[in-house]
Amino acid sequence: MPSPTDLAPDLASGELRAAVVEALSACAPGGTAQSRAVWSQLGRAGVLAAVAGREGPRPGVDLVLLRALLTTLDAHAPLGVVLSTCVQVATVLPLLADLADDDPDGLAAEVRDRALRGDVTVALAVTDAAAAGSDLLDSGTSVTPRADDVLLAGGKRWITNAVSCDYALTLVRHRPARHFTSFRWALVPAGAPGVVIAPAAPDLFAAADVGHVDLHDVRLDREHLTGRAGRALPDFARHVGVERLASGMWAAALCRRVLTDLYAWLTAPPPRGAARWGRNAVRERFARCLVEVERLDALLTVVMGRGVPVRAVDAMVVKVAAGQAVEMVLDEAVHLRGADAFRDGGEARLRAQAAMFSVAGGASGAMLAGVADHARDLLEARP
Repeated sequence: MPSPTDLAPDLASGELRAAVVEALSACAPGGTAQSRAVWSQLGRAGVLAAVAGREGPRPGVDLVLLRALLTTLDAHAPLGVVLSTCVQVATVLPLLADLADDDPDGLAAEVRDRALRGDVTVALAVTDAAAAGSDLLDSGTSVTPRADDVLLAGGKRWITNAVSCDYALTLVRHRPARHFTSFRWALVPAGAPGVVIAPAAPDLFAAADVGHVDLHDVRLDREHLTGRAGRALPDFARHVGVERLASGMWAAALCRRVLTDLYAWLTAPPPRGAARWGRNAVRERFARCLVEVERLDALLTVVMGRGVPVRAVDAMVVKVAAGQAVEMVLDEAVHLRGADAFRDGGEARLRAQAAMFSVAGGASGAMLAGVADHARDLLEARP
């Protein structure tokens, strides 16, 4: 069987975009299996390995190709498909790569190779039923080692890909102390006895396969505990920066797409009367949106230029800026479109879906608190 890197040609951004479009054309639109089918096609085309399968002295995600992937998906696939792919490429695959380094012959290495080929999908099960979304130290999902196996109990909430995944890469507590070393990772098979997965917001996030995962005394072989005990939260903190940067990349693409469509509508000659674009108030509101997106693009350029790993404060700044940009652009798009924004697939529905940019991967309030912690460094930074 070929290794993931054998399947990953040195794709330039243009070639990768073409490969993504071709992969999407092979997938039937709609249906509960859409995201899984897209993931499979992206793996077979070598896209996943090109973006997140780098090995050698600088392993990890190729940020330029990641942005090309997300921009192309946003242009051609439903929001749920982009969300499903984003989490796996930006966070799951890099985490699995680190876990595979700890045990090259273990389960994490096998799952990573299969995921890069598109053979399996993996949900990142971090947000816990026992704690607020950003307060991971209070997570209640636990693992109890026993003589011949391990016992998992607890619940995870709002997990992307949960409904369709083969495995859930699950953050579990291995000791009771409220400390960052009290956690480790477990690769939980979705079909294991005691695993109950229920869809969450299936209409709003169709194709993202978001669900709640309950673990009712799930018994697993010890091989399903992966990585070093006590390293799960530091591992997650190191890689979540790329996911937050990816959120900014996707937000910029979505905003530009919305504004492009809105500009065409505003400048089109109406059946009667003067063109909407001729009104100064309309032009000013639209221009403010353009400035916001240009600002986000400039920020992305700077942070991407610093490479991987992404600094924690940079990731938080991008995450907040992305949430603010999406909120502003979609709000203005709805107001400028008026009643037409409530058409099927219109800006009003997209605005409800896109509210996740200010929540998923770290709520804006928590991100701002983190940015404030770095105030001195940011103020003293020199160009």
